[in-house]
Amino acid sequence: MLRSFGRIVILLALCSACGGTTSHTTRPRASRDMITHEQLRERGFPNAFESVEVLHRNWLLTRGPDNMAATGAVQVYLDSRRLGNVNTLRNIPTQDVAYIRYYDGVAAAGRWGAGHEQGVILVATFQGTPGTVRP
Repeated sequence: MLRSFGRIVILLALCSACGGTTSHTTRPRASRDMITHEQLRERGFPNAFESVEVLHRNWLLTRGPDNMAATGAVQVYLDSRRLGNVNTLRNIPTQDVAYIRYYDGVAAAGRWGAGHEQGVILVATFQGTPGTVRP
């Protein structure tokens, strides 16, 4: 019994010596549904369309006829305002973009309702994002 207790103590000491915490110097993993302001700034994309085209081209695609409920096109929102299809992303400069987020068809229809079954690309600006301080 005492021998087992000693092994546990040694194991705990080794674990605590290894750090046991995550490093804050490493970058967060790239998200499949989000493009951050830092990614936009690092790459120097001039507009939202080019950033999506390079980083997440699949967001721009209309899903095929295998889903009868999925009609129309991927919709784009700027903050809370509906702009239209993905071509409207070309008119959004990236300097004021806080993030760009993709919602798949199910999530988009649940949030915005009918007509969003192909998905939504939401572009949030610093001015339109509550609680976000512009750098």
